[in-house]
Amino acid sequence: MPVPLYQAKAEFFRTLGHPVRIRVLELLQNGPRPVRELLAEIRIEPSNLSQQLSVLRRTQLVTATREGNTVVYALSTPDVAELLRAARRILTELITDQDALLGELRAPAAPATPAGHR
Repeated sequence: MPVPLYQAKAEFFRTLGHPVRIRVLELLQNGPRPVRELLAEIRIEPSNLSQQLSVLRRTQLVTATREGNTVVYALSTPDVAELLRAARRILTELITDQDALLGELRAPAAPATPAGHR
């Protein structure tokens, strides 16, 4: 029996639910990168990066090609970069809304209006 779409989406978003994986995808937005460049940017243990890249490969969010002794990673589709841009826009809106709410909370309280007197 096929997996329901909502379940497939949940699995997809779980794949994105790790900071290292998100950072790798962000770095790959600018084009393919060899593992050594990813390691230099992310600064984690090579085994940890390898594990996270494996998850991204298994879910087909990235591709890996060998160039001599170097493995180069790339986004599998430009839609991955678009998804990251959409997430950034959403987060920006949420933070902006939170800043507006925080501003309202910090403003002096307006005097209470007695019931029936508007």
